[in-house]
Parts: sequence; C-alpha cells; structure tokens
Amino acid sequence: MNGFSLDGGDPLRPATPRLRSPLSRPVVGLTTYLERVQTGIWDIPAGYLPADYFEGVILAGGIAVLLPPQPVDAEIVDSVLDSLHALVITGGYDVDPASYGQQPHPSTDQPRTDRDAWEFALLRGALRRGLPVLGICRGAQILNVALGGTLHQHLPDVLGHSGHRAGNGVFTRLPVRTVAGTRLAALVGEAADAPSYHHQAIDKVGDGLVVSARDGDGVVEALELPGDRFVLAVQWHPEQSLDDLRLFTAIVDAARSYAGRGS
Repeated sequence: MNGFSLDGGDPLRPATPRLRSPLSRPVVGLTTYLERVQTGIWDIPAGYLPADYFEGVILAGGIAVLLPPQPVDAEIVDSVLDSLHALVITGGYDVDPASYGQQPHPSTDQPRTDRDAWEFALLRGALRRGLPVLGICRGAQILNVALGGTLHQHLPDVLGHSGHRAGNGVFTRLPVRTVAGTRLAALVGEAADAPSYHHQAIDKVGDGLVVSARDGDGVVEALELPGDRFVLAVQWHPEQSLDDLRLFTAIVDAARSYAGRGS
C-alpha cells in the first residue's frame, strides 16, 4: 500500500518562497516524461512535455518549471518542492499496477517505474507541506494510488466500449457531471465538456479523497481532497482546451495564495 500521511508541514523546512508582490507570478512545477525522442538527426533520451501543459500555466499567470524524473532522494525532493508554489502531475503512461497490488493487464503500458517513483515522492512531499496540487489524467491516477486507491486497468473490459480513447492520438469529448458542493463544481459548474484520452480509470477511491465528477457511464472523472487545501485531479485533459483556463487559473491562484503564507 502506498498511502501517505496527510499531516501538516515540517517546521524544520525553509519558509515558503516569497513573491515580490501579490501580483508576481508564482512558480508551478510540472512533471515530465523521460523517453527517447527524435529531433533533427538525433534519437536520444529526453525529458519532455507537450507544450499545452506549460502554456496553460503561463497563460493563467504562472511560471512553469519542468520536473523530469530524478533519483528519489529526500534532499532532492525537498529542494525541488522548496522552490515551488504548486505542483502539476501531468498525463502519461499507465501507473505500474504493482503500486496498487495487481498484476499487469495485457493492455497496460510497460511501467515507467522511475517516473512513478519520482511523482509519488513529489506528491508525498507536496501533501505533507500543503503545496497546491493539480493532477491531470495519469496525475489523477497517481493521486488515487498514492492514497491507497486502485485502478481499472482497461476500461473496455468494464464498460464494453472504448469511448474514452477512441483511437491513437484522438481525444474524445465527453460530458461529465460534477458533484455539488465540491471544489470542482465551484470552479466549472454542474457540467464540463471533457477532452478524454484514457483506457484506465479510478476503481477503489483512495483514503480521504472524494469523487467530484463522473461521466455518463459512472466512471470517476475527478477527485479532490475536501477542505481548504487545493488538491484536485481530473481524468481528462484540460490542456487540450486552452480557451477554457479555469483549472489552470485555479492552480495558479492557489499557488499565489500558498506563496502569500511566506510573506
């Protein structure tokens, strides 16, 4: 089990990095892939992230910092988090099912255990210090597994259709309904048009989390921690709809508020 404590911040850690003024841009870290990429004549390992993710942060008023997988060392993790005002755990390959006590389904991606470990460590540290967190697609699954939840490894086996990922590189627009009284409902209203691209989904909900949206099939489309802390994760891809910046604006605003605690 990967359940993490939700206790308050460590009094021995350095103070939250300050903003120069209330209008300054807060620093938002975004996790990245570590994969082989081709660029020009080169075919090399690289840390990369589709630009839509960090453009969303920038357009919402934040400074985007990319966080490629690194050795999970407590000093490294703390140093990274000390420099941030918020954390975005981005989309990507499937979480290793060993993390939630299952054997891999034939359709489950080859594990990227280095990225899993890095994101679990960042998330653990962020939750302990109250750093705002936004999870996107895989990020929602990381949050759920980190708090002891499990995943459906292949939705077509559960639902009998592949409507959540219609084809390679094809995003499906799915209507989702939010749960009244949740942070997500306050941000986007009763419903949202969700760009979807996933074949896995939340099964057992992690400790302390509440479901804040479902689609027409009953699939969990968003999770959050109740209370004042900003910890919200959506199964869809808001970076695919940058004409609607509400979720990116929310994490940047939460980052600015977090930074204000150190002023």
